[in-house]
Amino acid sequence: MNQLSHVDDQGRIKMVDTSDKVTTTRHAVASARVIMARETVAAVAEHRTPKGDPLEAARLAGIMAAKRTAELIPLCHPLPLTHVDVQARVADYGIHLESNVSTNAQTGVEMEALTAVTVAALTVYDMCKALDKGITISDVRLESKTGGKSGDYVRSDKN
Repeated sequence: MNQLSHVDDQGRIKMVDTSDKVTTTRHAVASARVIMARETVAAVAEHRTPKGDPLEAARLAGIMAAKRTAELIPLCHPLPLTHVDVQARVADYGIHLESNVSTNAQTGVEMEALTAVTVAALTVYDMCKALDKGITISDVRLESKTGGKSGDYVRSDKN
């Protein structure tokens, strides 16, 4: 395993210096699941939730969150995002969320993609908690990323 990039020789955390990195096109996809009771899934699908449409609220919250990732994650670089999309769809278990984030920068957008789906999932919870306190957020994960020195990554287990 490589040396941790955010730790110096004395074991202190540090922000990675990207000054000498080449600017390239970077793209990342992340996903999350919001697991809820069958009745709650039906209420979302039939637009019967007390606070309005949780899917559209989640999409907007995820987009906004991706743009503010550097404010939330201490060692994250602020990036000029060129594209953010968050999709939310009803599934048999609840809500499936997926984010697609792109930039032309010296570092990747994995954290922005993960932040987008995480905040989107929290928004679904907030919009549906009056119906179901047992909602579970799970499987927040990077699905793929392209660009940069470390190369491309595609998750092999697409469960």
